[in-house]
Amino acid sequence: MSEKNRDGKRNARQRLAVEREKQKAAERRRRALIVGASVVCVLGLAAVIGVIAANAGKNKSSHNAGPVVAPSGAQGKDSLAIPVGKDSARATLTVWEDFRCPACQAFETAYRPTLHELTDAGKLRVEYHLVTLIDGNVGGSGSLRAANAAACAQSAGKFRDYHDVLYENQPKETDDAFADNAKLIELAGKVQGLNTPTFQKCVDDGTHDSWVAKSNKAFQAGGFTGTPTVLLDGKNIYQDQSMTPAKLKQLVEAANRR
Repeated sequence: MSEKNRDGKRNARQRLAVEREKQKAAERRRRALIVGASVVCVLGLAAVIGVIAANAGKNKSSHNAGPVVAPSGAQGKDSLAIPVGKDSARATLTVWEDFRCPACQAFETAYRPTLHELTDAGKLRVEYHLVTLIDGNVGGSGSLRAANAAACAQSAGKFRDYHDVLYENQPKETDDAFADNAKLIELAGKVQGLNTPTFQKCVDDGTHDSWVAKSNKAFQAGGFTGTPTVLLDGKNIYQDQSMTPAKLKQLVEAANRR
């Protein structure tokens, strides 16, 4: 074999060895990345689990085992409904809502003028049921705290105005700003005559926490799947894609003509 051929084979072996080493190094890097990514995922999952556990602890303590204290004027089964409007109204709208729920805010924004008009005219009675769906879905306690504060406002005779203020100042769904009682008390300042020592104590003490928890259990037992759930004389109108404030007004006026 010529010297030239031997050199060629030797160079080929060297190139092959170098290439194999590169492949091994690449494989080592790939495995390191996989392991690293796995660690990040596990750590991220652990962090999520930690947050959920922490929030669960908060929610558990917030849903205290104290007596179920319904707000003044609450009606219906187990006194779980807060009524707005006259009892003599011929049509009844039942609303299951969560103050952290963006869809509830959208419903309120679109339908509020019509609801106010119809209730003020004595044609419609609205029964509000307060739930804590968002607390359960994303964690936190803002749904519970806001619902308790709204119940405190009901006892003060200021539910509807405070109800509207809460939706007008609703934080983003993932922002648990309503978990802060001081924030809820501050917002009460927007309702004339509401921000009193009695109201503040009711909010800070969580007077109606167990009542809200019972309302939420009733929501689950009813088989409802989301908020808002809106029923006109028992019929779910929120699922009606053709429903509008004008159509709702027509239905209510028709009920009052019967």
